[in-house]
Amino acid sequence: MKKILIIGAGPAGITAGYEMLKQSKDYEVIILEETNEIGGISRTVRYHGNRMDIGGHRFFSKDEEVTKWWEEVMPHQGKRSYDDRILNRRIPLTKGGPDPEKEDKVMLTRHRVSRIYYKKKFFDYPVKMNANTIKNMGFVTTMQAGISYLISVVHKRPEDSLENFYINRFGRKLYSMFFEGYTEKLWGRHPREISADWGAQRVKGLSILAILKDMLGKAIPKKKKDKRHVETSLIEEFSYPKYGPGQLWETAADDFVNMGGTIKKGCKVTNVTTKGGKATSVTYIKDGQEIVEEADIIISSMPLKDLVLGMNDVPANIKHIAKGLPYRDFVTVGLLVPKLNIKNETKLRTLSNIVPDCWIYVQDVGVKLGRIQIFNNWSPYLVAKPEETVWIGLEYFCTEGDKYWNMDEKDWVKFGIKELLKMGVISSKNDIMDAHREKVKKAYPAYFDTYDQIDDVIKYLDQFDNLFCVGRNGQHRYNNMDHSMATSFETVRNIRNGITSKKNIWNVNTEQEYHETKENE
Repeated sequence: MKKILIIGAGPAGITAGYEMLKQSKDYEVIILEETNEIGGISRTVRYHGNRMDIGGHRFFSKDEEVTKWWEEVMPHQGKRSYDDRILNRRIPLTKGGPDPEKEDKVMLTRHRVSRIYYKKKFFDYPVKMNANTIKNMGFVTTMQAGISYLISVVHKRPEDSLENFYINRFGRKLYSMFFEGYTEKLWGRHPREISADWGAQRVKGLSILAILKDMLGKAIPKKKKDKRHVETSLIEEFSYPKYGPGQLWETAADDFVNMGGTIKKGCKVTNVTTKGGKATSVTYIKDGQEIVEEADIIISSMPLKDLVLGMNDVPANIKHIAKGLPYRDFVTVGLLVPKLNIKNETKLRTLSNIVPDCWIYVQDVGVKLGRIQIFNNWSPYLVAKPEETVWIGLEYFCTEGDKYWNMDEKDWVKFGIKELLKMGVISSKNDIMDAHREKVKKAYPAYFDTYDQIDDVIKYLDQFDNLFCVGRNGQHRYNNMDHSMATSFETVRNIRNGITSKKNIWNVNTEQEYHETKENE
């Protein structure tokens, strides 16, 4: 029986282990996880009866293999959830599916609302040229945005930076309002210093033209057999586990163990040893003790940088590139309040009539805050008292070791409260009923510094037939959760079929047509 070692118990690692044992009993599969939690950045944090979704995770994919997998692990609801029932909201239900009021292992259908909060006004996300946007911007700014967009249509810039990528699709005016400052918050670099690859992956097909087509498509009834392409960033409905994303990965991890797999927590991988074109063993630290474990196959979802720097006999130029691969780290501050100081002026009904947003993007450069999550709207079951309190997450981007990363929890809470007061989101610091901070290392692989030489690292790693890199950090690629899963699906297929080429694995979410369009009847 061959032994497979999987590094990391996030979406990619759990998916790889689950699929491996589901399809074959010919392998011993062990997952090594550095922390004591399951799910990586997709975990759910529990605190005083409330739950935090780290980073926010919509369960939506145009890859049917992914959606079927989610449904297999956690079936879709057959009855309405607490808030939908109270508000009498109509949602799609699955006949015979579980009742979320009685069962925990259930996937909910949620309505996506994500807006931009800019100068104390709400704008649609993505930006839409509708009456609300024109009213918020004013006539003069709207005309400037329109002219700027027309100029961008006639005069295309070379897409050698993220700045030019956005200007080509939205014009300079909208870029300066809604993309420039936010992008610099997220990455700590100006968009002109960042590769256009990031935009190509995160907002494929999204532009003013795509937005107008989407709006027109909703206004004009479709013919029965008319087929439309739906852009990822325009999706308005998504699935979501009752208790957040971590619940699905914890459930899948339990299933993996029940199939015969092993998960070892608290195991920090430090080295991967190679010899003769093969990866032969993994070294990890457990309870202060160094342990070496041999393997026939190694699947790595650990940061690509750490993997390469922990390997033996790596050429100096490859080490240099790996060492220079950058990341952005993440801090989220959970605050429990009785209400928000921003009104729900939409037609969407919510418990206690709070604003309906899952995410609020904060484009104002006067605050460091990047996004606000409203956990009540992701799932009412994330909040202990969803009709009496609002549980929000303030998302900040920083770099490990900088002054923000090193701030203690009390200072972070004070900082977050100060920014919410400045923005008018809350009216008094006395409103805060509870607070909690979480820090996540290497949350976002970044596309600058030595990233433009990453193909050399990939070529080096590919020479080891039995070493496979999967997931967001494993490939140093800002993948969504479904893309990370897809890299594991491809890896398992390759292993089962004896395919040593990794091209199909690395191509997930890089080719323009890969899983990007789904035809809807």
